Amino acid sequence: MRRPIIAGNWKMNKTCSEAVAIIQELKPLVAGRTDVETLVCPPYTALTVAAEALGGSQIGLGAQDVFWKEKGAYTGQIAPSMLLDVGAKYVIVGHSESRGRFGVPEPDFDGAILLHFGDTDESVNRKLKASLAAGLVPICCVGETIGERKAGETDDVVRMQTENALAGVDAGAVPGLIFAYEPVWAIGTGEVCESDEADRVCGVIRSTVKKLYGDSAAEAVRIQYGGSVKPDNAVELLGKPNIDGALVGGASLKAADFAAIVNASPR
Repeated sequence: MRRPIIAGNWKMNKTCSEAVAIIQELKPLVAGRTDVETLVCPPYTALTVAAEALGGSQIGLGAQDVFWKEKGAYTGQIAPSMLLDVGAKYVIVGHSESRGRFGVPEPDFDGAILLHFGDTDESVNRKLKASLAAGLVPICCVGETIGERKAGETDDVVRMQTENALAGVDAGAVPGLIFAYEPVWAIGTGEVCESDEADRVCGVIRSTVKKLYGDSAAEAVRIQYGGSVKPDNAVELLGKPNIDGALVGGASLKAADFAAIVNASPR
């Protein structure tokens, strides 16, 4: 059995004091679910106080991005060792809000959803490998835009992003990776991928891992679904065989909602 993993991506939300407050509220709400791996990913500025507030709980700490160099003239970037130094164990790489491949905003969205920051498949691969080398657990996001879905390209896009993310990754490291299927059209929009379809696409990720690394790696790797996950759809999504958890955005900003998603994980 793959252990479910629920991660809260706070994005650009929560000051230090707000981070401490929500963590203190969250801890007793999920204390009974030691069978679920639970973590929060605050902004960089709140990582240190979040690590302190999480002390004594089973809730882990992650960051929202990382750079692949350890030091140097890279203004604004954060090295893997810096994340480890403040107590982070996990890091998100390749989130669609950080990728730059989509160009201009699509007409189906408020333009803000597609203001990306330049990540490419190559940079995601570098970040993933640097994270692994440092001892961080990467959560690698893949997913298609609404235009790609309407064109019938979902599987090809997800398969390509998965393969490119894993380029040059040692087979021994793969079972410890986490993937997150995050259809771009469902992120922050209130739209959610139907559970059967989300499970099917997570299966595409798993079959891609199987093609590259074999059965045991594919069965071990955990795959989250992300995209407007809420307490009222979590049970159905988390009950699917290829969905091993959730990468939660907006609902992770309220302790009660996030705890409800954690507690929706199958026992």
